[in-house]
Amino acid sequence: MAKTKNIGTLYRIAGPVVVARGVEARMFDVVRVGNERLMGEVIRIEGENTIIQVYEDTTGITPGEPVENTGERLSVELGPGLIKSIYDGIQRPLPVLKEQMGDFILRGVDAPGLDHEAKWDFVATKKKGDKVTAGDFIGEVQETATFLHKIMVPHGVSGTIKSIKSGKFTVEDVVCELENGPKIMMMQKWPVRDPRPVKKKLAPTVPLLTGQRVFDVLFPLAKGGASAIPGPFGAGKTVSQQQLAKWCDADLIVYVGCGERGNEMTEVLTEFPELIDPKTGNPLMERTVLIANTSNMPVAAREASIYTGATIAEYLRDMGYHVAMMADSTSRWAEAMREISSRLEEMPGEEGYPAYLATKLAEFYERAGMVIPLGTEKEGSVTLIGAVSPPGGDFSEPVTQNTLRVTKTFWALDAKLAQRRHFPSINWLTSYSLYLNTLEPWFAEHVSPEWQMLTTKMMTILQEEDKLLEIVQLVGSDSLPPKQQLTLEVARLIREFLLQQNAFHEIDTYCVPDKSYLIMKTILLYEDLGQTALDDQGARIKDVLEIKAKDRIGEAKFDQEYKKLLQEVQKEMEEEFKKLR
Repeated sequence: MAKTKNIGTLYRIAGPVVVARGVEARMFDVVRVGNERLMGEVIRIEGENTIIQVYEDTTGITPGEPVENTGERLSVELGPGLIKSIYDGIQRPLPVLKEQMGDFILRGVDAPGLDHEAKWDFVATKKKGDKVTAGDFIGEVQETATFLHKIMVPHGVSGTIKSIKSGKFTVEDVVCELENGPKIMMMQKWPVRDPRPVKKKLAPTVPLLTGQRVFDVLFPLAKGGASAIPGPFGAGKTVSQQQLAKWCDADLIVYVGCGERGNEMTEVLTEFPELIDPKTGNPLMERTVLIANTSNMPVAAREASIYTGATIAEYLRDMGYHVAMMADSTSRWAEAMREISSRLEEMPGEEGYPAYLATKLAEFYERAGMVIPLGTEKEGSVTLIGAVSPPGGDFSEPVTQNTLRVTKTFWALDAKLAQRRHFPSINWLTSYSLYLNTLEPWFAEHVSPEWQMLTTKMMTILQEEDKLLEIVQLVGSDSLPPKQQLTLEVARLIREFLLQQNAFHEIDTYCVPDKSYLIMKTILLYEDLGQTALDDQGARIKDVLEIKAKDRIGEAKFDQEYKKLLQEVQKEMEEEFKKLR
């Protein structure tokens, strides 16, 4: 093969990291490596050596094989056909690859991210003579029953429309032409490592309602915010993320399985297409994009998968939608960076992770945000929820600690709670949310002005319980003063009736904020009546603890007529306390 400036030869191979000579390239150019044309990306240039990370298994390739520079950056195809897709880490559609070669993906195989032959019904919303700039909507495609795909003017393009037409087109057909020359297709490409520009970034002031009481009540996450779910093996990270994907009030979901075990990813891939979206009654996949990159796939593709997911989420956000992106798990992503860094012989940082780990994590989480996209005044957002898998559940390890610095919500999973069958197993003493004050006006307006006062009281009681339990272990609960015994009982009600939730119960799997508010009010009514009975009526603590009505509060979790039930419970409780006089 004749050598040109675009073609060089392999010089050195070290797993997924190879060195080429004789090829002129820029940083992050995509190259084709070896006779099998494996896909790779330039990550370092040292004199005549071009260092490349290869996104496929490099077994069997030898020095002297050709390396071709495509001159393009690692990009994803964005357009109709994204929703319902299942991709690998570099946006190759897995169902298409399976059709071509069965259950095992061969090397050097390529497939476009979008179906270039499918025809979509394009409806123009602009007309000849209209002036357009980057981000403006020129038309729309009804991609699924619930998702209207808005076709946008690509970045860097503006002018006056010379011609535009409605009809059935493929993503590569020209649907609009501008007077100054540019031709616009329904598809556009975007380099995955570059955040998409926006008109304005806004403060996150609206909660991402998840339907999970422990999240919405104690540790809320804002739309456009960033959250971390760290937890040891078996604590329920994946189930928590799947519950969030199913029930959160985002318009669209991007789920990235980054380096997870194959059986877990298989579960996601088989369950998601069968899940029914509770809001529309249609399959949940009709508003979901799945990116599957299992632990046995090449590490370089795992490193890219997070960026692929973020770019797709930003593209959907630019249409004015609220997008939630789940990354499960960022620890596996960091491990991929560590492996590549060690092969590059870079100076290791803490626990062998590269010194730039904190920077990479910050760059990723900074892609979250509530924004006004280019070309519209409509708000859109990307909310990032990253699972972290610290070895042995040690939250002091570098990935967890560096994630904590850049996320504002921390949902810490606890293996001991999971062992006690308390789900979601969120530890209320180590978790926190820095969005409480910014979201307080929304809850005050849409649920109750008392919301923050009640949630603060809940946390105070749970913290007080933790202190008292140390004394109880030494002397027993009967030795405590009556008021402290009452505090322990109220804390039990909070844990069992508010924080515990059954993901597999058709009613309890999702809880509206109004229901959470009424449960909190009823629990605190019991506490107020109990305190009054002890202080003013001289009641015995034994009688206060034996009030029967309080144990009916838990029935509200499984009852659609929860308002009527809780009103009955409150009346019964007041009557029982009157009898103590």
